Amino acid sequence: MTVTALKQQENFFELLPGKSLDLQINHPLQVRLKLPLVGYEMGKYIILKHPGDQASYRDVLVEGNVVIVRYILEGSKGQCFAFRTTIRNITMFPEKFLMLDYPKSIENRDLRLHQRYATNIPATIVPDDKGEATGTRIEGIIADISPQGCSFTFLSDNSAIKVNQRDIFIYIQSSLDGITKIPARVRNSRYERGKVNVGVQFTNSEQQMKNFLAKLFLISEFE
Repeated sequence: MTVTALKQQENFFELLPGKSLDLQINHPLQVRLKLPLVGYEMGKYIILKHPGDQASYRDVLVEGNVVIVRYILEGSKGQCFAFRTTIRNITMFPEKFLMLDYPKSIENRDLRLHQRYATNIPATIVPDDKGEATGTRIEGIIADISPQGCSFTFLSDNSAIKVNQRDIFIYIQSSLDGITKIPARVRNSRYERGKVNVGVQFTNSEQQMKNFLAKLFLISEFE
């Protein structure tokens, strides 16, 4: 996977307020924080929500300290973006905010070896209990897919909701084959702006999934 420097105006501004950013600070001790984006001014600064516990982070959250910022954007391959910057200011009023210098450059790398194709396919996931589909059924859509896996998305107003890593079945409705039952495994899940995004890995053979997807979408990329 190749790391590529990107022009800041082409990528960073795809972020919306509320996006969670991962901060790494190495001096005087190593600390990792996940903070939501509040806003930014192009070329000047980025504003993040302060973690709030001033006493716990007073040695690392100081003006001039170097910060490495990372975040993930989903897409056909999924990408991790990162940049190095410094803490510009910390405000206490009217809210606690962490202000960073705007990055001079942003780097990215693809997270997946295989390209995924954007879709909007209604689907249902059900827990796999020793080969039987039992338990809570979750209705949603497949937002992107490849022969190796997919991103399953469903709506929720509960920001604490999470889908645990486990074996599942995915049910997909097709006008050609009716309902297809696909064995899979949940690899990760995250809540973002009213949606839960679930990363799923298929456990069928890659060739089986290529055949299914080629028949379902009638496109040559899966052949």
